[in-house]
Amino acid sequence: MNKSLRDSVLAWIDGDPDVDDRETLQSLLDNDDEEELHRRFDTPLTFGTAGLRGPVMAGPAGMNRYTVRRATQGVIAWLDEIGVDAGRGVVVGRDARRGSESFNHEVISVLLGADVKVYEMPRPLPTPLVAYCVKKLGAAAGIMVTASHNPPQDNGYKLYSSDGSQIIPPHDEIVERFANESATPELGERTSTHHRWISPDLLAEYRAHFTKRFAVSNSDLAITYTPLHGVGGATMMKLFAQAGYSLVTPVAAQFEPDSAFPTLPFPNPEEPGALDLAMARADEVHSTLVIANDPDADRLGAAVRDDAGWHVLRGDQIGWLLASAMLPTLNGPRDVVATTIVSSTLLREMARDAGVRFAMTLTGFKWLARAAGDDVLRFGYEEALGFAVDPEVADKDGLSAALALARLADELRREDQTLMDRLDEIETRYGVHAVYQLSLRVEGPTGLNAIVNAVQSLREDPPTTLGGLAVSAHFDLALGYEGLGPTDGVLFQFGDSGRVVVRPSGTEPKLKAYIEITSPPDHATPLAEQRRLAASRVEAVRVDLESLLDL
Repeated sequence: MNKSLRDSVLAWIDGDPDVDDRETLQSLLDNDDEEELHRRFDTPLTFGTAGLRGPVMAGPAGMNRYTVRRATQGVIAWLDEIGVDAGRGVVVGRDARRGSESFNHEVISVLLGADVKVYEMPRPLPTPLVAYCVKKLGAAAGIMVTASHNPPQDNGYKLYSSDGSQIIPPHDEIVERFANESATPELGERTSTHHRWISPDLLAEYRAHFTKRFAVSNSDLAITYTPLHGVGGATMMKLFAQAGYSLVTPVAAQFEPDSAFPTLPFPNPEEPGALDLAMARADEVHSTLVIANDPDADRLGAAVRDDAGWHVLRGDQIGWLLASAMLPTLNGPRDVVATTIVSSTLLREMARDAGVRFAMTLTGFKWLARAAGDDVLRFGYEEALGFAVDPEVADKDGLSAALALARLADELRREDQTLMDRLDEIETRYGVHAVYQLSLRVEGPTGLNAIVNAVQSLREDPPTTLGGLAVSAHFDLALGYEGLGPTDGVLFQFGDSGRVVVRPSGTEPKLKAYIEITSPPDHATPLAEQRRLAASRVEAVRVDLESLLDL
């Protein structure tokens, strides 16, 4: 076996606090399982989209107690480096995934051992509550143990700055540098005077704010709700009740947290089939709206039923719907709405029409939350089902967004309309915007290299046509785009007919392509025909892209 690899494994075993993980790695050494050791050691987890995310397993490429311990030491050193007083405290939360309780305990122990004040969530709770509490408490930082919508075998570690938003470069690099330099820490106990439980009153304040903000009066809107085996269930049901909804039916088989996610291929409301169980239950109780949260409840999925059947809404469509309700209420000089480079371009047009300032950011809510600068982000969304509907939470929030969408559905119902009718109005006014996300998952140690090579190939040899549409311009996003900083990806423009953005996922081993085909308003052609034509063009582009990428 390679001596460098063996030395790395032995060094990790020496520092790992978990007996089972040490035994696992020692057994791999004893059996000379070099392939498996390379998998666990060659590509350590790095601070990517606001933190760490990966499979629960021993070694630096996995989420485990040692990884979490080192990361937490990195957070403590980072706060000192940037001059933020750790005495303000760190809010710590967790979801209900595999390993979350153990990792949460490790975070608490390391922080308390370093005499850092801790505000601990009383039980597994949604991620947006951590972001909310960081701002409300004036804390130095927030740590959430979660892998959000990742596959069941994954867990993660999400880090918030003192403003309640996800960290951005170079802060992630600083944390990682200190984590890699960490030594054996002193560990503390919850009996420490530095330990606090998050008050139930503070969580009640969150509910009170949003139920007042999005309250309805005696709604007869029938909703079916699923938390997809995550931690959003109890909180979301309280929010619905307090906001004025009495006809909410939970999906019992998916309501309680379950780290195995037994009814789902992937615990992600974006995935095909994720809402099937909820729609079936909705049919039984005659609901017209399905609301879904992902496992940590920071994302919102939805489906609408009308005379044509069920329509699972894309993230962009939910974004347009929420914008249609919120833009008319915005008239302050500091009000800003924003979306990301991979989301639909329609929000820009809607904001221009409403006279509200629009901002575009790089992918991810770590950028969206900061889109307004010194002004106020009133609404932000990303097509991956992330929505921010109120500045009280400086991150995506699937709970408050669910209330905002439900209120719009309730208002439309009182006018004998549906959310689908509102979408018709939007595209009749602004033109059809057909959107589609192509997501190509790769597996194994060579998968990431395949993604890198695919993007590089598009940079070096860009196509001249896709789906029969001429590529009028192409951009290497690593060089920046429209004033944005560099990011890994490429953009192809089809004149006024749309565009495609291709980029690696920041949270999973996937290559993603975001296709948007647009057409101007056309009152002479039925909307259904315009959509059919746009969808056929999207499909032609998708076919060509899959052939080009060949993963």
